[in-house]
Amino acid sequence: MRPWDAAYPPECRWDVPIRTGTLPGFLDDVAARFSALPALEYRGHVLRYAELRDWSDRIAAGLMARGIGRGDCVALYLPNTPWHPLCFFAVLRTGARVVHLSALDAKREIGHKARDAGATCVITTGFGSLVANAQWLRETGAVRDVFLAPEARWGGEDVANDFLPLPDADLPDAWPAIGVEDIALLQYTGGTTGTPKGAMLTHGNLTATVACYKAWRDATSLPEGTARVLVALPLFHIFALTAVLLRQFSEGALCHLRVRFDAAAWADDVERLRITTFPGVPTMWIGILNLPGIETRDLSSLRQLSSGGAPMPHEVQQKLEAVLGQRIGGGWGMTETGPAGTRLPPHAPRRAGLIGLPLPGVDARIVALDDPRRVLPPGEVGEMAVRGPNVFVGYWGRDNADTFIDGWFLTGDNGWMDEQGYFTLVDRRKNMILSGGFNVYPAQIEQAIYEHPAVAECIVIGVPDDYRGQAAKAFCALKPGAAPFTLEELRAFLGDRLGKHELPAALELRESLPRSAAGKLMAATLRDEEAARVTRP
Repeated sequence: MRPWDAAYPPECRWDVPIRTGTLPGFLDDVAARFSALPALEYRGHVLRYAELRDWSDRIAAGLMARGIGRGDCVALYLPNTPWHPLCFFAVLRTGARVVHLSALDAKREIGHKARDAGATCVITTGFGSLVANAQWLRETGAVRDVFLAPEARWGGEDVANDFLPLPDADLPDAWPAIGVEDIALLQYTGGTTGTPKGAMLTHGNLTATVACYKAWRDATSLPEGTARVLVALPLFHIFALTAVLLRQFSEGALCHLRVRFDAAAWADDVERLRITTFPGVPTMWIGILNLPGIETRDLSSLRQLSSGGAPMPHEVQQKLEAVLGQRIGGGWGMTETGPAGTRLPPHAPRRAGLIGLPLPGVDARIVALDDPRRVLPPGEVGEMAVRGPNVFVGYWGRDNADTFIDGWFLTGDNGWMDEQGYFTLVDRRKNMILSGGFNVYPAQIEQAIYEHPAVAECIVIGVPDDYRGQAAKAFCALKPGAAPFTLEELRAFLGDRLGKHELPAALELRESLPRSAAGKLMAATLRDEEAARVTRP
C-alpha cells in the first residue's frame, strides 16, 4: 500500500506492471498496431505509422553502411519536423545512442554537448542558423561528419551547404542486438547551474516512461487512434519527446508538428484541425491567455490540456481554466526521470504548488534536508526523492556518488506530501533564499505576484542584503498597455498574500524576461547578472 492509493482515479492503479523494452521494438509495435493511421503531419505532409517505421529503417540501414553502430553517438540537431522522429528511431536501430542539440542553444553550448557526449556526426536540416552552427561543429572538430535531412522534402527551402545527404539503404539481413539496459539517449540538463550534464537514459528507462504515462487513465483519457495532438514543444526536450510524442505514438495519435509556438496560430490550428490534445509550458499558456479575442474562438474540440516543464502560476491557471472551460492537467518530472514523475487527477484539490500523485510505477517520498535517509511524515517540508524503472542511471562521465541514496534519486526539489499522498513543491532547493533566518521560496512569491492584474511574467531571485543576508528581488514583465508600478505599490499589493519576511526588497520592470531553449523562464540568467553587478568594480 502507498499513501496515494485511495486518491487514485478509478480508471487506473498505481501498482500496475510497467513493461520495458527497446525503442526499435516500440516502433515495430506501434507500426504493426496502427499501420494505416496517420502518425505525423507537417506543412500539410502526412506520414502513416507503417511509413514512419519503414522510412526510419532505411535511414538506419544507410547510417550502418556509413559505419555507424554500437558504441557510437549521433547528435540530432533538428527542429520539430518529421526528420526528428525518423532519425531518432533510425539512430537507435543501429545500436548507437542519441544526443540532442537544442536548436536555440548558443555555439558554445552545442559544442560542449557534442564533445562531451562523444558525438561522431550530427544530423541537421536546412534552416539557416542550424546550417551555420553545424558547419562550425565540423570545422572545430566537435564532429566528423554532418548529414543533411532536407527541409525541401516537406516543401521548404534549404540554405546552401556542402553536407552529406542523409543516407538510406536496403535493409540488412539482421539488425544489431539491443538490450533494455543499453544507453539510448544522452539528454543534457538545462544548465541553469554550471555546465550542462548528460543524463544517461536507457532503452528501458524511456520505454518505462511511456508505459508509466500510458498506465495513467482518468476521465479525460481518449480511445486509441482518436487524439489529434498539437506538438509545439521542441522535440529535443525530454518532455516533448517522451511525455508527448512517444506517449501519443503508443496510442495511435496524430501529431501535428509545429516548428515554433505562436498563440494566434495555435488558436487557428485548434479551430481548423479540431485539435483534442495540447501540452504546453507556462509561457505558452500565458501567451494564449493574453491573446486578444481568445474568448471568442471555437476551442470546443479540446479534451486534454496539460502544462509541464515548469510550475504553472496558480493565478494564471485559474484564469485560463475560466476561459477554456476545463481544467489544465499537469504534474512534475525531470530530465532524469524521463520525465515521468507525478500527475494531477481531474478531482485533485486546488492549491499553489500542487503536483499531484506519483504516476503508476513511480515511487516517491520526502526526506530530510540534512539526512536523505530519514523519511519525513506528511506535512513536513524536505527534499523529494524518487525511484522507478524510468529513473536514469547517472550522469555521463560524472561522479554519481551523491546522485542516489539507497537506490533513490535525490531530485533537488523541496516539497511536502499530505495524508492522501498528494505532493506539493515549494521550490528548487538551490533557489531557496535564506533571509534573516527564514527559508524563503521564490516560487511562492511568484505565485502571489501573478495575482497582480498588470503582471504577465515574473521571476524572483535572492540577492545579497547587508541586514538579512539575502532578500528577494522581483523581475516583472507587464501585460501590453498595463501601467507600471513601484516597489512600494507591489509590496502593498502583496501585504495580505505573503509574510513580511517574504516581501520583495527590490523590483525591476523589464520588457521581457530571459527564457531557456525549452521556453522556461530562466532565473539563473538573472542571478548571474546580479552576481556580475555585485562584483563589478
